[in-house]
Amino acid sequence: MKFLQRLVVCATLLSNTLINASPLPVDDSAIEPTPLFGRSVCRPLSKPKGRLFSICGKKQYFAGTNAWWLGHLRQNSDVDIALSEIAATGYKVVRTWGFGTTNNAATSTDVYYQVLNSTGQYFNYNPSNGIPRLDYVVAAAETYGLQLVLPLLNNFDDLGGINTYTNAYGGSHNDFYTNAAAQAAYKKYIKLIVNRYKSSCAIFAWQLANEPRCSTCDPSVIYNWASDISKYIKSLDSRHMVSLGDEGWLTPPQGDGSYAYSGYEGVDFVRNLAIPTLDYGTFHLYPSQWGYNYTWGNEWIEQHNAIGKAAGKPVVLEEYGVPDQSIRQDVESEWQQTVLTKTSVAYDSFWQFGTQLPSGTNPFDSYAVYYNTSEFEVLGNQHAKDMSEKKAKATL
Repeated sequence: MKFLQRLVVCATLLSNTLINASPLPVDDSAIEPTPLFGRSVCRPLSKPKGRLFSICGKKQYFAGTNAWWLGHLRQNSDVDIALSEIAATGYKVVRTWGFGTTNNAATSTDVYYQVLNSTGQYFNYNPSNGIPRLDYVVAAAETYGLQLVLPLLNNFDDLGGINTYTNAYGGSHNDFYTNAAAQAAYKKYIKLIVNRYKSSCAIFAWQLANEPRCSTCDPSVIYNWASDISKYIKSLDSRHMVSLGDEGWLTPPQGDGSYAYSGYEGVDFVRNLAIPTLDYGTFHLYPSQWGYNYTWGNEWIEQHNAIGKAAGKPVVLEEYGVPDQSIRQDVESEWQQTVLTKTSVAYDSFWQFGTQLPSGTNPFDSYAVYYNTSEFEVLGNQHAKDMSEKKAKATL
């Protein structure tokens, strides 16, 4: 989802030397670093198993969560408290941003991993606000026995989305998917991140983007882009899974032709799920943003389950949320029960995990469900337990 709040962090001024004089260029030495992870004996890598996943060497249902902000925290203690609580809940997978791009390092107050501008493409290895922040998250996930879904791009502007590429290479948001220079830069970033972490058992899946859209485009644009990029990722790392990260938009003749079924956002979930280099399908659920009532969410879940069944691939309810806390528990509990009792959806993960971080940093929005609250006991602890106890058979 598009962020409702920006990450609140203490701005640290970089030295003029780091900003202006010596950015690290994109070359083979920069994108083929010595592996930092996976040096110890790891659990088996996750993989599709029919319509479910084998995770930690076991075919099972499970629950996960979203914590986009993990790699954008500046304090290791914040990462540790969050991941320890996520692990204690019984979650298996955490989805967190694997991107962070700026067009101007001199004005950026966020953690960022790369700079794109008229002078070139540069990667930020500064330990306080660069790629080492994501390094720590991957290493800590190994320690806590968790696995990560890493989207490598954002559709929206927060923390450097598609428009940071078009700002540097020209064209509109929709042009990004077919802009040769933008795609070359995106692939260089993908190569850096995938090569850096591909030896880690903490990676559940690489993800092409958070909620990719190409509004009013023919769905073939994103289909062709997803086919190309997922194939490229598989050429770098054939062992880990790849997913698209889309919201699950449907096109006629699916549904009633209203917004979610109109194809307006240029995404065809059914067609994209058939891409051989995408290992599973994702869909999101935000009725209050999309103009639907909350009970419609159950229909949306069951429709995607049926599509997954027809395709013979896992499908994941990757994001869902209710901004109104007064009704959130009742609404999301109903959706969770639909996942649990009426579908073979492989796992689900609400947006988003919330907690009290030691530093006082507050990256949370109105959708956050906070650890160690009565609401979290139901939506977090109990649901994770229920999913883990569900018999690992895809019969629905």
